[in-house]
Amino acid sequence: MAPPLKIGIAGLGTVGAGVVRMLARRKDEIAARTGRVVEVVAVSARDRSRNRDCDLSGIRWFDSAVELARDPDIDVFVELIGGHEGTAKAAVEAAIAAGHTVVTANKALLAHHGVALASAAEGKGVGIRFEAAVAGGIPVIKTLREALLGNRIARVSGILNGTCNYILTRMRDEGLSFEACLDQAQQLGYAEADPTFDVDGFDTAHKLSLLAALAFGVQPDPDAIHVEGIRSITLQDLEAADELGYRIKLLGVAARAGEAVELRVHPTMVPKHWPIAQVSGVTNAVAIDGDAVALTLVGPGAGSDATASAVVGDICDLASGAAGTPFGWKAENLRPAGKAAIQRHEGGYYIRLAAVDRPGTAAAIARHMAEQNISLESIMQHRRGRPHGGDRADSAEDPAPVVLITYATNEDAVRRAIAAIDLDGVIAQPPQVIRIEKD
Repeated sequence: MAPPLKIGIAGLGTVGAGVVRMLARRKDEIAARTGRVVEVVAVSARDRSRNRDCDLSGIRWFDSAVELARDPDIDVFVELIGGHEGTAKAAVEAAIAAGHTVVTANKALLAHHGVALASAAEGKGVGIRFEAAVAGGIPVIKTLREALLGNRIARVSGILNGTCNYILTRMRDEGLSFEACLDQAQQLGYAEADPTFDVDGFDTAHKLSLLAALAFGVQPDPDAIHVEGIRSITLQDLEAADELGYRIKLLGVAARAGEAVELRVHPTMVPKHWPIAQVSGVTNAVAIDGDAVALTLVGPGAGSDATASAVVGDICDLASGAAGTPFGWKAENLRPAGKAAIQRHEGGYYIRLAAVDRPGTAAAIARHMAEQNISLESIMQHRRGRPHGGDRADSAEDPAPVVLITYATNEDAVRRAIAAIDLDGVIAQPPQVIRIEKD
């Protein structure tokens, strides 16, 4: 049997402690299947006194993650600190410089510095493994980097943030407001005290940038992604989607658009019968469309066990002698992604207007849609059984909600039509626009 693979772990939170427990529990089977014993020999964390419910006896302790990363007695440095700057970045750079392969769950670090880190790792002949950085326990990184090399990938899309999926699921199933569901998510530990990173789509964008690098050979760059969050989604939108045969999900989408790659994160209406539409709660899902196979992977997107499982999977691959470039392409061959041109996006649209309930409103809406060559598949108007409204946009009467579903058109045309409708003074509130994915 080969010499033991010696592991140093920086960060002993729920995931780091879970990795220690899992490696200890599965030690004999891992050795039998990889041909090599895996040993945690050193760790680093901020608080030595904290009870982590794992056996750290005989394991060397480092107060500095950077010093641990430089330790000549480790083979693999596992970074579970988090953050794209500061200690995490310095420690990963130090580990690579010392000739250690890195395993990390840090999507932000790789999204912002992936090209530089991959280039440094390739120069030192070491690897960076990051299965745990995207979709928790779902093996989507390995699938894209290895299993689907025979495919030309056309599109990768998915539910990549469990917090957002939980909120949208609770809103739909229980008729609760966004604010109430967010509060519950925070109480359950699914959302941070400051939920901006999750609910505004930035977490999904970081993960999408890594999937796009693997699938299409573009440089990870969250700034190249059009990003919208879920704060604007209302019960009215979820109810309308249900009536029309859709579910609303926050999706990250990376798709070929000629020679370019379209990268976008936003709420999306997807048909109820699609597998991804049926994914509820904190669960994640990733759909991959290749020219040979199309598949959807579903599983836990976060949590200590799911993330630890992904980290241990990477470690076991290394124990088995797996190699390869971090993104499946040499860093020097990764091309710039370019800023997403959402104005050129083509597809169907859901448009909800708070229309002033007076004669001529419907005609004005239809006229401006026609001027932009937008064909309407359906129109829904739920009247409230009240007298006809006033004749001004600031009338005391409540506006009438009008929902338009378009046939395939482009973003620029939709925005031009809405701007013209607004100038006519026939809508009383900012419109809601949600892109639709169809069969």
